[in-house]
Amino acid sequence: MTNAEVSGYRPQAELATAAPPHAAPADPDAGIKGMISVVVPLRNESAGIEALEASLSKLRDALNDKRLELVFIDDGSTDGTADRIHKVFCPKWDYKLTRHETNLGVGAAFRTGFDRACGEIVCTIDADCTYPPEELSRLVAALEQTGADVATASPYHPEAGVTNAVPWRLFLSRGLSFIYRRVSPVRIHTYTSIFRAYRRPVIRRVSFQASDFICAAEILFLAAAQGRRILEVPMPLRVRQSGRSKLPVWKTILGHLRLIDRILRGRLDRNASAARPG
Repeated sequence: MTNAEVSGYRPQAELATAAPPHAAPADPDAGIKGMISVVVPLRNESAGIEALEASLSKLRDALNDKRLELVFIDDGSTDGTADRIHKVFCPKWDYKLTRHETNLGVGAAFRTGFDRACGEIVCTIDADCTYPPEELSRLVAALEQTGADVATASPYHPEAGVTNAVPWRLFLSRGLSFIYRRVSPVRIHTYTSIFRAYRRPVIRRVSFQASDFICAAEILFLAAAQGRRILEVPMPLRVRQSGRSKLPVWKTILGHLRLIDRILRGRLDRNASAARPG
C-alpha cells in the first residue's frame, strides 16, 4: 500500500510533515542525540485530537531540555483525523504525519512509524490517552536511570491498577498476561500494553510479524530473545475519554493463541536474530 508524505498543511487525502525537516541521523542505529520520538497510531480519532495535544504539551514540559518529535500514523481514518492533526499541531510542533490509505493495523503503523522516527529513544502511545501521554517521561527516565532497553507501562503490576475498564475486556487482558507469564522468558505483569519507550537499537533490530495488537507481546519476546533488558513501570490504565475502541476481540484472541504456540514451539527464538530492513 502506498503512503504519501508532503510538506505543510494538506487536505485529508494527503499526508504532511509540518515542521521544518531535520537531518536524518548520521548513524541510523544511534538516532539524533537528545531527541525523543513518539509514534502515535490513529484511526478515526478526530474527536480526541485536542485532548491528545494537551497531554503531549504536558509531556514536552516534563522532558525539559530534550527535543520531542511526534510521528503520527493515520491508519486508514475516514473521519478527517489527518486534517484535525494539522489544524491542532501546525505550526507549533515538530511532527510528521503519514497516512495509510487503508487500515493496516497497529503493528503495521508501528513499522511505518519506526522507519520515520529519528530519536535516540522511540516511544509508542495510544492516541486515546488511556495512559496519559505525559507519563512517557517516567518511562524515558526509567531507561536513563537503569540502563534498560525497553520500559513498558504495567497496569497489572501490584502497585498500579485499572480504572473503569469493561470487566470482560479486563478479564481477557489479565488472563492473557497470566498465560504469557508462565510460558515466556519475560517475567512481568503486563504484556499487552503498547505504552512504551525503546532504545533505538531495539526498534531497529527487532523484526516482528504481527500487524495488529499482537505486536505488543511479540516485540517484548523478540527483544528478550536478543538479550535486551526489559523493565516494567507500574502505571494506572483508565477508560478511553472519547471515540470507541478499535480492538477486534476474537481476531485478537486468536492472534495471541498463535503467538503462545510460537513461544512453546521455540519459533520466536529462531527468528529473533533477524534485523528489520533499513
